Amino acid sequence: MGFEAHETKKLNISCSNRINKSSPDCAHLEDNEQGLEMRSGGEEDGCYKLGSNDSLLTGLHNDVALTCLARTCRSDYASLSCLNSRFNLLVKSGYLYELRRHLGIIEHWVYMVADPRGWEAFDPFRNKWFRLPKIPCDDCFNYADKESLAVGSELLVFGRELFDFAIWKYSLVGHNWAKCDVMNHPRCLFASGSLGSIAIVAGGSDKNGNVLKSAELYDSSTGRWEILPNMHSPRRLCSGFFMHGKFYVIGGMTSVTDSLTCGEEFDLKTRKWRKIEGMYPNVNRAAQAPPLVAVVRDQLFAVEYLTNMVKKYDMEKNSWDVLGRLPVRADSSNGWGLAFRSCGERLLIVGGQRGPEGEAIVLSAWSPGSTMKDGTLDWQVIGVKEHSGVFVYNCAVMGC
Repeated sequence: MGFEAHETKKLNISCSNRINKSSPDCAHLEDNEQGLEMRSGGEEDGCYKLGSNDSLLTGLHNDVALTCLARTCRSDYASLSCLNSRFNLLVKSGYLYELRRHLGIIEHWVYMVADPRGWEAFDPFRNKWFRLPKIPCDDCFNYADKESLAVGSELLVFGRELFDFAIWKYSLVGHNWAKCDVMNHPRCLFASGSLGSIAIVAGGSDKNGNVLKSAELYDSSTGRWEILPNMHSPRRLCSGFFMHGKFYVIGGMTSVTDSLTCGEEFDLKTRKWRKIEGMYPNVNRAAQAPPLVAVVRDQLFAVEYLTNMVKKYDMEKNSWDVLGRLPVRADSSNGWGLAFRSCGERLLIVGGQRGPEGEAIVLSAWSPGSTMKDGTLDWQVIGVKEHSGVFVYNCAVMGC
C-alpha cells in the first residue's frame, strides 16, 4: 500500500464518527448502488468503505480512488456529485475536504461581495466565478455594514439585524447559509484572523458603542464560541492575523480621538497576551479603514493608505520596510473599498477601477520575493469581475 493510500486509510478510521454523525444515512446504506457505507470494525479495518462489488472508480482500490478524487479541483465537485448517488453522498459528507486537509491539498478561493446581488466566489486556478445563494436574512442585515471571515470550510458574515448582532455562515460542504451561534459578547469593528479550523476575534464595539478589549475563539468543527482572556487595551477599527502560530492585533482606536500604535500578541499555549510597543506606528483616524494587513509565509505585510505603498514588517527590529507601490489607489478612499489578503503564497489586492467598458473589480497578486521590475512590485492580474461596481464591501480567502 502506498503512503497516500495508507494515510487515507488512517483518516478513514479517525473520521468515521464525524461522517456518521454528519451523514446519518451513511451508517445504513446497503452494499448496492445506492451509495457509500460506514462499516464498523476494529481499529485496523474500521474505515469509510464501499460494498465489495461497488467501487468508486472501476479498477482502483477505494483508498486510491479517494485520493484521486481529493486531488480533483474543488470547482468540479458539483459535477462529480451529479454523476451518481455514491459520489453525491461522498461530496455532501464533507469527507473529501477532510481528506484534502490531511494530504495537504489546498486551493485558495476568493469570496467577495461588491454589488447588491450578493456573495460570489472566484477560483483563481480555473479563472471561474460562482454565485453563492442569497443569505436568508432580514433587510436590516442585508443593507447594514458587515464583516467577514473564512475559517475551516465556512464563511462567516457578521452584521446587525433589527434588534441585535447576528452571524450567518456559508458551508462549503452544504452550499447553504445557516445562522451561526452568536458570540458571548457580540460586537462589530473587531480584529479577526483564522488558522485552520479555528478563528479569533478581539476588540471592537458592542451595540451601545462601548469599546471592547475582550476576545473569543470560534471552533468551526463544533460551531461554538469560547471566551479568551482580555487584551491589555480596548480597541476598535483594528486588524488581526495569525503569524508563527500566534494571534496578533494591531492598530485601532480606544476612542474617537485616541489611536493605538502598540500591538498585542496572544499565545494559544500560554493563553496570555503580550503588548508590543510601536508595532504599528501609523496613526488611525476615525474616517480611516482598519489596517490593511496580510501574512504570507509567516511574514507580515501592510498597505500604507496615504502613499499607496506596501510595507513589510521586520519582527526582530520591530520596524517596517517599504517594498513598492500598489497597483490600485488606496488614498482616495482612506483604505475603504479595498481588500488586502494572503492567497496561498501570494499577496492579493482586490479593488475597483473604471475603464472604457465600465466599472470592474480587479484581483491582482504578487509573490513576495519575486523579481521586481524597475523598483516596482510585479503585480499580476489574476481575475476581473466586470460590471460589479468599484467598491469591495467584504472579502475573504478560504483555503480548502
